Amino acid sequence: MKPKDPAGQRLALLQGTLNLLILRTLGLGKQHGQGIARAIQRESGDELLVDHGSLYPALQRLEKLSLIQAEWGTSSNNRRARFYTLTAAGREELASETKQWCRLVEVMSRVLGLNEAI
Repeated sequence: MKPKDPAGQRLALLQGTLNLLILRTLGLGKQHGQGIARAIQRESGDELLVDHGSLYPALQRLEKLSLIQAEWGTSSNNRRARFYTLTAAGREELASETKQWCRLVEVMSRVLGLNEAI
């Protein structure tokens, strides 16, 4: 996953960000892999692009941790796809990671002096 910078170059995101974005997307409802990637891209205003080489291993890790579960279904274009949903543990993890992310943003803003600039 790489956000666009003004020069069109890609920047690396903090490790673990993709997990949080996936959990957040699934917190809104059941979705298949491609739908998750599109939702993240759309919600970020096309700034974040999730490549399949990162997405599917992350989905497998989250499933192995019992934070999400998957079942087979049919996509809107009539193709067979795995649809993912949050588990109860996934909802707890989403709340915890969101709280931790907000704290990190607050601390980084303070260290970088961004609170004074706003």
